[in-house]
Parts: sequence; C-alpha cells; structure tokens
Amino acid sequence: MKNIILATSMAAIAFAITPASAQVRAPATQMIVVDTGKIFAECTACKAAQAALKVQADAVQARQQALAGPLQAEGQAIQTAASALAGKEPDAALKARATAFQQRQQAAQVELQSREETFNRNRAFVGQQVSARLNPIIVATMKARGANVAIDPQSILAYEPALDATADVLAQLNTQLPSVSTTAPAPAPAAPAAPKPTGR
Repeated sequence: MKNIILATSMAAIAFAITPASAQVRAPATQMIVVDTGKIFAECTACKAAQAALKVQADAVQARQQALAGPLQAEGQAIQTAASALAGKEPDAALKARATAFQQRQQAAQVELQSREETFNRNRAFVGQQVSARLNPIIVATMKARGANVAIDPQSILAYEPALDATADVLAQLNTQLPSVSTTAPAPAPAAPAAPKPTGR
C-alpha cells in the first residue's frame, strides 16, 4: 500500500514539473497550395507589366546597338591608321582622334549602365507591387479555408488537387490589383559624407 501511494505521488510530481510546451500540442497542419510562379506569369497586371518591360528592354538593346556600330567603325579606323605608321610616332591629329574615341567609348558605357540600372529598378518595382498585394491575399485565403500553412507546389512532391488555392488567389489579385506601375521611383540621393574632424 505504501509503495502504491509513493508511486502515485511521484507520478503527480513528474506531471507537475513537465514543461508547458510538452503538455500543449501544436495544432494539426492544414495547408493550401499556391503556385506563385503561375500567378506572376498570368495575373492581369503582371502580363501588362511584362509587355511594358519588354519594350523597355528592347529600347536598351537598340540603343546599345546604335552606340556600338559607330564606335566599332571608328576604333577599326584608328587601328588601321596606327598600323600604317609602322612603328612611327602618331601625329597630334591621330592622338586627338584616339583620345576623343576613348571619351566617346566611356560615355557610351556610362549611358548604357544607367539605362540597364533603370530597367532593373523598374522590373524589381513591378515585383514589389505584386508581392505587396499578393501576400495578404494568400494569408486571407489560407484563413478562409481553415488552413495554417500556405506552400508553393515547387516545394512539395505531391498534393491533393483540392488543396490548390491558386485560382482563388489569382482571381482576387486580378480584382484588387488590375495594374501596376513600370516606372520605379528615382533612387534617393546619397547622403553627403560627414566632414572629417580637424585636429588642433
């Protein structure tokens, strides 16, 4: 009898000191599947933005070709003139021509880099606008379906078709975000460097 009482007391003590996290079970996982890749490819705003971005990309490429042609021809002409000297010192006119060519080449590189940076900012801005509206829709759809996890199909091997909420999310996104801007805000100017303290 004494042993039974002792065993019962020890069990009660063990239960009392069990961590709360071990006593409370995590809720069962209920998930929905959302194909974000499909949404970014097929949403109304996304399609329009992709078309506008293609125009921008084509313009950058056309400008690159327009700059490259004359520069290539001028570079070859200068090289031919230099080769004709057979090792002799080029005259002032050829030196000035070579200097002007280098300056034009550098200016072209700066211009193209600026255009490419602008295009990349615009493309990233489109993604930011879509994501800002898409993420709350996914969360709302998840809760409406009684789920506590939303996952992309690229991350899982198989799932029941009934779990796929992509169509619902896409329909809501098309309603809430019919269009996006393809022109990103200008980058903020860099803060001026703090003056260095002067010694006495």
